[in-house]
This record gives sequence, structure tokens and C-alpha cells, in this order.
Amino acid sequence: MITRRFFLKSGALAVASLGAGLVLPSFLQRTALASPQNRNKTFIVIFQRGAVDGLNTVVPFGDAAYYRARPTLAIAKPNYSDDQSAIDLDGFFGLHPALSPFKPLYDAKTLAIVHAAGSPDSTRSHFDAQDYMEIGTPGKKSTPDGWLNRYLQANTNSNSKNEALRAIAIGNKQPRVMSGISPNLTIANLNSFDLRGGAKTSSAFETMYGKSSDDIIAPAGTEALEAMGTIRKIRSSFYSPANGAVYPRGQFGNSLKQIAQLIKSDIGLEVAFADIGGWDTHTAQKPRLNQLLKEFGGGISALVKDLGDKMNDVVIVTMSEFGRTVRENGTAGTDHGHANCMFVIGGSVKGGKIYGKWPGLEREQLYENRDLAITTDFRTVCSEVITKHCKAKDLTKIFPNFQAKTDLSLLA
Repeated sequence: MITRRFFLKSGALAVASLGAGLVLPSFLQRTALASPQNRNKTFIVIFQRGAVDGLNTVVPFGDAAYYRARPTLAIAKPNYSDDQSAIDLDGFFGLHPALSPFKPLYDAKTLAIVHAAGSPDSTRSHFDAQDYMEIGTPGKKSTPDGWLNRYLQANTNSNSKNEALRAIAIGNKQPRVMSGISPNLTIANLNSFDLRGGAKTSSAFETMYGKSSDDIIAPAGTEALEAMGTIRKIRSSFYSPANGAVYPRGQFGNSLKQIAQLIKSDIGLEVAFADIGGWDTHTAQKPRLNQLLKEFGGGISALVKDLGDKMNDVVIVTMSEFGRTVRENGTAGTDHGHANCMFVIGGSVKGGKIYGKWPGLEREQLYENRDLAITTDFRTVCSEVITKHCKAKDLTKIFPNFQAKTDLSLLA
């Protein structure tokens, strides 16, 4: 027998795509709809899980200590006759050769890089570091929600046709950064997004929630059904990427393609999230990083190409929980480090530039004598996007007890 307890206890909405983000209890906690107002901006966050090696992603080839620390793993200085050498950006930094799709974006000044950036907490635990970055309070694990959800809570002037469609994560599990009382969806695949149990379950849900006489439950239940209906309509139409965009095969490319599809469906998507794992390169880093960066760079450049003019209203930010040691280890890899690099991409981004203060790689310049030091807190980057792109006014609710030390002026 299907009861309300069934929906509340067995995975909430029991979404077939494992959309943990559409968790009914929190969904039903919303009691008021926001007043409509034009909001056409989308903020896309991409998380590189496993701690990418930022030093071989954006290569400081102008720092001699880089080559002394990495006799076998270092990316060669730019050499136009060597396709495995760094791609020169400004005479000091260069892109990993697998990130060649980023070079046109950098030259077009729509891609900016913030180097020596990251979370100030010193943990080298993947789990803790990811948690800290996603809840936005490094060193404080008791924070109950993610900073993207707090952004949604703080900015209720949404023009979305459905509150639950304001924010969507692509994946099998709701990311910590999206957790909280503001409704959002987690969708593994648009094609499989629905209630488990088919028509019988759907009918039972509609009876219990959509037709409820409860003034709080009925609107939320109706909206849940409408959200699912909207997703069904989107997936029912054949999607062909625009402008010749070709996404890499695999989960990451498919995630970004679905985000493009959602943005172009004009459902009022304000926040999107996707992640890509596998960056923990303690061994055999060279081939692994080459493959991962090819997928990462190819996916994001395809997304930008596919969105075309819509990139004027989109900003993409990438992040990873921490960087990797400056020195290579004995197994052709690198170990857990500290600072990293972030990419910021969009039509309003003042790109074609490396932002942040470079701390240097000489021994006395390293964090704990082994890692790239952090000179830019990742919250500084995200804060600029939230205030200048998303037009949020009160950052204290989104990043409590944080005050940016500098204005990078990343966005126009």
C-alpha cells in the first residue's frame, strides 16, 4: 500500500534518477512562493573530485623551481614544435597541452584563471576538504547546508517557472553544496527522471500531495508534479548540440550536455552543478592527467560552444578540494597538497588573464615546506560571481564569517 510514509521514508519522492535533491521533507518546508522578477543568469559550478594537480594544469614554466621539483612530471616549456609542451598564456604560465580547447577561450578573453587558490583549511583528507568547500565554511563541519543552497535561500526573487527547477545538479547523489531547505533537483539522467513505480506510484503521489487539502502540502506537491512534467517535456524532444559542439563521450560530457539542454529550455535555471572524479594521481600521473584534462577541457569548451550567445548570461567556475605536492613522488605521481587553480568562464568574465598573487615555488615559499601556498580564498572567486553575476546582495548569509581580502574584478 502506498502511503505518505512511503514517499517520506523510501527516498522521499522516490525519483527514479536518484534525485536526492528533490527530497520531499525539505521540499515541503517551503511555505511561500517568491515574487516573479526577471532572472536570466545561470551560475554553473564544476567540481574536480580527487584533487587535481593545478601545477600541471596551469603550468608555471617561468618558475625554475617547478622543473627542479618535477624532473619527470614537469610539462615542458612552450615549444611550438612540441605538441606535448605547455601552451603559452602570458610568458610565465601555460596550459597543459590537453587543455588546448581552452586557449581560444583565453584569447577571446572569456576565460580567466585564478592560480594559487583554494580552501584555507589545512586538511589533506579528500572527504573533509570537499565538505568544507561545499558547505563554504572551511574548518567548521557543523554547517548544515551548502553555500549554493544558501544562495537560493537568500535570493527568492526568482523568475523560474518552478521553484524546484531553479537549481539542478547532474549526478547520482545530491552534492553537499546543494543540500538545504531550498528546493532543488538532482538528476542522474534526464531520460530516466521520474517517480519509481511508474503510473501507479505517480497516481498515488498526485492523490496524496497534488490534491491535498493542506495549504502547505498541496502547492508543493503540485509543483513537484509540474517539475517532473517539465523535465518529461524537455527529454521528449530530440536534443542536438548547436554550433557544431561535440561533447566528449562519458558521464562528464553527458552531464554538461544536459545542463546546456536545461538552460536552452528556458525553465529559469539559476544554478547548475556537475562533477568529474579521478584526479587523485598518486601514481602514473602523466597519462591519467592527460586523459582527464582532455575530457575536462573538451567538455567545457563544447558546453560554451553549444550555448553560444547564451554564455553572455552564464558563468562557469571550476574548483577542486586541494592541490598536489610541488615535488613529484617515487611512483610517478604527486601527493595531497594545498593550493590549486580555478577557471572562470563566461561572457561577462574579464578573461585572458591570470589572477591572484603567485607565491613562488622555492622551498621557503612553500606551504609547510611542500605545497603551493594559497593566496586567494576560493570564496573570494565565488563571492564575485554571486554578487556581480547573480546579483546577490547579502553575502553574510551565503559565506558566513567571511570577508574577501581583495576584489579580483573578475567580472565586468
